[in-house]
Amino acid sequence: MRLLDFHALDDADAAGVVRVWADIAGWIDAVVAGRPYASVDALAAYAGDLASAWSPDDLATALHAHPRIGARVSGDGAEAAASRREQGSMASAADDDVAAIAAGNISYEERFGRVFLIRAAGRTPGEMRAELERRLTNDPEAETIEATRQLAEIALLRLRTTFADDAPAEPEAAE
Repeated sequence: MRLLDFHALDDADAAGVVRVWADIAGWIDAVVAGRPYASVDALAAYAGDLASAWSPDDLATALHAHPRIGARVSGDGAEAAASRREQGSMASAADDDVAAIAAGNISYEERFGRVFLIRAAGRTPGEMRAELERRLTNDPEAETIEATRQLAEIALLRLRTTFADDAPAEPEAAE
């Protein structure tokens, strides 16, 4: 998608695009209302500033759209497609990593009452496993902060992925 196309969308359709990044109503409304943006970088900076104020309730609201790490992602919507793409490295994960992550997911959910959230894109299964094991030692407040930061990383990665093909136009040659 091009940024100009995003600007041209009506509010409901623009909200549908932003919802894939993070399903937090107030954040979606603010990002949509902030249009037009001078650049993707300006949009990401604004969205990131807003995300820095996310609360534990915002985190809880957004988690419905995030599957467990290593779980088969079902569905054909944009959120499901993003999760499949981001967790692509799990397809070739070693059996011991898969088993440890599955067990760690259960332990995490028992300890913190929510799904383990990590920006999976760019991480190996071993890295995600190590982070899961490390974060299981966090106290609840520290873990909520860390999970919220991971949600923001995911949202901004998805934002940038949405506009990945929005290359600057070539300047026209002077005649």
